[in-house]
Amino acid sequence: MSSKRTEVQVRPGGEGDLGALTDLYNHYVRETPITFDTAVFTPEERRPWLLSHPEDGPHRLMVATEADTQEILGYATSSPYRAKRAYDTSVEVTVYVAPSAGGRGIGTLLYKALFEALADEDLHRAYAGIAQPNEASTRLHERFGFRYVGTYREVGRKFGRYWDVAWYEKDL
Repeated sequence: MSSKRTEVQVRPGGEGDLGALTDLYNHYVRETPITFDTAVFTPEERRPWLLSHPEDGPHRLMVATEADTQEILGYATSSPYRAKRAYDTSVEVTVYVAPSAGGRGIGTLLYKALFEALADEDLHRAYAGIAQPNEASTRLHERFGFRYVGTYREVGRKFGRYWDVAWYEKDL
């Protein structure tokens, strides 16, 4: 089984990743309540999102790829928590793993690289909202030291039902 697995590389995301990142995200838009977006994106519509995550600063995009094929296996981001200036030292983080790459530790590799990249930034807290239920995401965040702080009940409606979002925070 493990003989078919190739090495995984994690690096900052860039313009050349836009199509694959859009396809990966659109899977979650179409098939899951993990994101509350309800309409798929074109790569051009996702370009501002990609450009809002430069290779330095507090708002990063890290991608995991197969070392041999460069196929994108997942990505993690740190984004502004809220627009008001007093929130500048807080970020919201998220991780998305390709459906075919689950169970390989891709999320762990991505968060490890993301938090290492953020270590020298002027940041105080990271926040993560996890649509419920999602045990795999909860376990990942708890492994990285996130603490549960509360749940927004029935905060989003998708696929004809309401979903809760549990919120977690981590000291940076």
